[in-house]
Amino acid sequence: MNGYLKLALLAPALAFPHKVLAQECAKEPVTVGFLPKLDTDPYFQVAKQGAEEAQKEIGGKLIQVAPSQGTAEAQIEFINSLVSQQVGVIAISGNDANAVAPALKRAAKQGVRVISYDSDVAASARSIFVNQAKGDSLAEMMLQSAYDLTGGEGEFAILSSTPTATNQNAWIEFIKEKLAADPKFANLKLAQVAYGEESEQVNQQQALALVQAFPDLKAIIVPAGIGLPAAARALEEAGLTGKVKLTGLAPATLISKYIKEGSAQDIWWNVSDLGYLTYQTAQALAQCKISGKSGETFKAGRLGEYTIGAAGELILGPAKIVTPANLAEFKF
Repeated sequence: MNGYLKLALLAPALAFPHKVLAQECAKEPVTVGFLPKLDTDPYFQVAKQGAEEAQKEIGGKLIQVAPSQGTAEAQIEFINSLVSQQVGVIAISGNDANAVAPALKRAAKQGVRVISYDSDVAASARSIFVNQAKGDSLAEMMLQSAYDLTGGEGEFAILSSTPTATNQNAWIEFIKEKLAADPKFANLKLAQVAYGEESEQVNQQQALALVQAFPDLKAIIVPAGIGLPAAARALEEAGLTGKVKLTGLAPATLISKYIKEGSAQDIWWNVSDLGYLTYQTAQALAQCKISGKSGETFKAGRLGEYTIGAAGELILGPAKIVTPANLAEFKF
């Protein structure tokens, strides 16, 4: 055999010499590699705490690595690194659903199982998506919150994370469809969708730019954990707190003062439980207790029994609109 051809055929095995090139059922808990969108986002650190709680209960090992930039390219490097570390499962919050898919599929061919959490990846590249809440319900809550804050009329904007963020894009599409179809929201107008690029500084700049571009703007929906606190601080420094109301997704404690003042609301869930459920799901998948098929059930520790839905989606549970009345319920 030609030497170069022989090396080419052996390349996958040479790259990962200790991996079994098949997804065998683990007989005991495995190493789970968590790959969040960004290493500086406190959201994922709290999710990790929940995963660590589950790890202490059921065993196995947890590794969390993340890029310093919220891009697919940065995540791909970490996918390859986790494969080389011989993890049993990769749990990823995708920066770009499709761009990371080829690397995840290569990981699967090396015997690594793949699940997503928080932000989905292409369904063909993972077995299960652990979703924090039903996507449509989050989008509807954000729109309802904007409706409540504005009195149901006027212009509002959306300040999302990146143009390729899977979950945010799905929520934005739902909001647009709801605005067009539901007479209740007929007096609300979406002025613009802007992007904070997973950067506190860019989110602050974009929030102020939206206010300047649309003088009659009454609210901004910010469906990103970094963006909402950043936008709130920018408006406060510009003396605009309360003039333009804010709502979206963020750790409730980071915007508690604005919630108490009535200048902001929040849609939130138990972030630690998301990490806990993700780790439980990863171990159940590795041990072939579940495969990702609709209708499968398993027990996720203290959270109880869960059932996998269509397209391998597993939903943590319902979120809530955080107001002064229930703010004390949310510790993060």
